[in-house]
Amino acid sequence: MRRLEDVPRGELKDYLGKGWLTHDAMWFYHTCRDSGIQEANRLNREAIRSLAAIEMARARKVLCVEEGELRTWEGLAQFMQDALAMTLPSSIYSRVSFTLVPPNVLHWEWADGECFAYQGMKQLGVIDEYVCGVMFRIECWLENSGIPYTLEPRIEGCIMHRTGHCAGDFTVLI
Repeated sequence: MRRLEDVPRGELKDYLGKGWLTHDAMWFYHTCRDSGIQEANRLNREAIRSLAAIEMARARKVLCVEEGELRTWEGLAQFMQDALAMTLPSSIYSRVSFTLVPPNVLHWEWADGECFAYQGMKQLGVIDEYVCGVMFRIECWLENSGIPYTLEPRIEGCIMHRTGHCAGDFTVLI
């Protein structure tokens, strides 16, 4: 048996991240089962919006980010990349790419069929009605940070389910 202090940092981060995602999935599953998919979608998005404020404050504190640093493309881009890498387990982060496209675009793209939420909602049998919470979380991060943006495409369900491929752009208006 190994001791906690012998567990590599990346392995521990992945363990904690997977625990958080599993809790989130179980919460969604039971809410969906008890209250239906529409209510689960609504509550999920409310929870994400509420979490974003706490998450962003914590990320800014850990990364020592001053408010003004998020008002430049370079500062915001670096913060977003670091916050995503810090938040997502590496087993999930390796399935999605976040590319910074100057002068002001954050492009995301999931490997085909690899989004964890897409896989989970398919398994639950509710993918036809699921409204993406994963990319909504990024929207809430930007909104909570007071960063104006546009999003293409608009997320109204599950893009991967609808088109077979999930990709898009956040264009930051700073």
